[in-house]
Amino acid sequence: MLTMTLTMAFIKANAKTRPISGVRAFLRTITLLSTLSLLSSCGTTTSGGAVGADRSQLLLVSSAQLEAMAVKQYAAMKTEAGTEGTLNKDPAMLKRVNAISQRLILQTGIFRGDALDWNWEVNVIDSEQLNAFCMPGGKIMVYSGLINNIALSDQEIAIVIGHEIAHALREHSREQVSQAMAAQTAIDIGASLLGLGAATSSMASSGYQALVASKFSRNDESESDRIGLELAARAGFDPRAGITLWKKMIAASGGNAPPEFLSSHPAGASRV
Repeated sequence: MLTMTLTMAFIKANAKTRPISGVRAFLRTITLLSTLSLLSSCGTTTSGGAVGADRSQLLLVSSAQLEAMAVKQYAAMKTEAGTEGTLNKDPAMLKRVNAISQRLILQTGIFRGDALDWNWEVNVIDSEQLNAFCMPGGKIMVYSGLINNIALSDQEIAIVIGHEIAHALREHSREQVSQAMAAQTAIDIGASLLGLGAATSSMASSGYQALVASKFSRNDESESDRIGLELAARAGFDPRAGITLWKKMIAASGGNAPPEFLSSHPAGASRV
C-alpha cells in the first residue's frame, strides 16, 4: 500500500509540473515503484543452509494471509477426498509417507527455526496423478500414483517430499503472488501513461505470464531441488536418488513436456 500511494503521488505531481514524455514518465514511475518495493518489501524467508538459500525476496503479502488460505484449501481437499473415498485409502502407504515426511520435517530448523512449530499434516490421496505438494504452513499431500505408477523407493519419495517442503520453507507462493502483483501494477501504470489500450495491456500481461513469470517459477523449482536435497541428506536419505527419480519422471512424461523456456518447471534433463 505504501508503494502504491507514493507511486500515485509521483504521477500526480508530474502531471501538475513541467510536461514529460509518456516514455519518460513510465520509466521514472517503474524506477520509483521498483526502488520502493526493494526498500520496503524485500527480505529472506530462510537461512542459507549448505546450499545458500538466503537470497533477497520480494514479499508484498504476509505469511499469515497465505497460510490462512492454505488451511482452508487443504481442509476442502480432504473433505472432498473423504467424500469420494480416496483419502488415506491405503494405511500402509500413509504410514510410509508419514514416516519419511517426519524425518524431513525434523531437519527444517536448519533453514528456519519456526518451521518446527508449524502445524504439519501429511495425507495421501488415491489418484493416478504423479503429484505431491506442501502448502504454506506445512500441509503435505501426496498422490498415490506418484509412488505406484513409477515405483518410487523411500529414497526417491524423500527427494520429492523434501522438494515440496522446500517450497513451503522458502515461501515461494508468497513470493510469486508478490511478483505478480508488482508486475501487473507496472503494466497497468505503463499502459495508462503511454495511452495504450486495454488489449495492449492484456497482451503485455500475457507475455509476462508466459515468459517472465515462468522463469520465476523455474528458479523456484531449482532452488527447491537444492534445498530438498539438503533436507534429504540431513535426514539420512541418499540425495543421489534425485538422479533416478528424475530419470523415472522423464520416462513417465513420454517426451511430451513443453519447451523448457515456456514451462513452469525445469526440464527433467536439467534437473538430473
